[in-house]
Amino acid sequence: MEAIQKLLNDVLNKEFVQAILSNPRKKDGVLKIKVRPVEMRGKRIYQLESFTKTQAFHENLETEQAAERILSYMEEFRQMQLDSGNMEYTVLVSKKGKVTIQKHQAKGGKKQADLSHNRSKKYILKEGIPVPFLQDLGVMTQDGKIVRTKFDKFRQINRFLEFIEDILPRLDQKREVTILDFGCGKSYLTFAMYYYLHELQNYDVRIIGLDLKKEVIRHCSELAVKYGYEKLTFLEGDIADYDGVDKVDMVVTLHACDTATDHALAKAVGWNAKVILSVPCCQHELNGQMRNDILAPVMKYGLLKERFAALVTDGLRAQYLESVGYETQILEFIDMEHTPKNILIRAVKPIREKNGEKEPAKRAETEKCVRQIRDCEAFLHVEPTLGALLKAGGAYEE
Repeated sequence: MEAIQKLLNDVLNKEFVQAILSNPRKKDGVLKIKVRPVEMRGKRIYQLESFTKTQAFHENLETEQAAERILSYMEEFRQMQLDSGNMEYTVLVSKKGKVTIQKHQAKGGKKQADLSHNRSKKYILKEGIPVPFLQDLGVMTQDGKIVRTKFDKFRQINRFLEFIEDILPRLDQKREVTILDFGCGKSYLTFAMYYYLHELQNYDVRIIGLDLKKEVIRHCSELAVKYGYEKLTFLEGDIADYDGVDKVDMVVTLHACDTATDHALAKAVGWNAKVILSVPCCQHELNGQMRNDILAPVMKYGLLKERFAALVTDGLRAQYLESVGYETQILEFIDMEHTPKNILIRAVKPIREKNGEKEPAKRAETEKCVRQIRDCEAFLHVEPTLGALLKAGGAYEE
């Protein structure tokens, strides 16, 4: 950790803009931390904002205290993005504690810190800057103002882009990055991805949107041409049958209905995708299978059984992804008052050390994962589609 300490000593000054700590080692505590400078009573201090699944906490610290606190937090996190004036830093910490620091020039020139203490929420897509696809959606006016009745949609889009922001170090900026969006629908988040990655972050990105609705695909294709998004294409097709690419870096599946999500996840595993973002929908399969005498007093009520089945479905999906080598989190997408479909499964391939992991440790971890899945399935008498797909695809052997 000496390298991180030296970096913090060097950058916590008037040039410092922000730092974001993400990818925690434990998934039941603090999930992300944002650090920014603020000015209070004429003095520059550092505000640490810590996020759990349900709450946010703030603390204001002076320079030395802030450096110590961030350093201690980096014992619990694998990644930190840090902006300081003309430079951007990516700090990666392996499972064995090896620290890698990547340094490069800031995109778009020198950044300035916002020192206001009580500032409004900062969105990735900012009000006042016209964005064509947001205008066509009716979310934004021609002069860049957010339409009041569409503010929830604006917030949802930005929340999704925050998930993308967190996984940027997993995407190689030195080559073309391929992203597949299964069940893209009207594709406002697909357009948001392309705009953010290509226009704002300067990635050479190719995004393919896939959906069964011919009219939707036609309309989205026309919009992509209208905006000049040359590497954003839309195709009509079924998730289970798609084989148009050999290599994929990220798979996105938002509100793919029932087992369509399982087929998308299995495809992502087969491609060895570095990142998977999935917001499941309509989890009917296990609801029809579940039976358990002990839980009968709960499952006799249809509404409760439906909700329980949805949670079990997504929990097993996350565990299956863990069993094939992903680091998986279940996160809140947007607030419950906007939609009941608010769970996002985020799975990322860990960044390994050059000499790789010890095979016995990796094998033991996988076996434990599979054993837990099997115990849960036996208890509830369920056979999820994702498990069958992964087994058929040779993802692992039992």
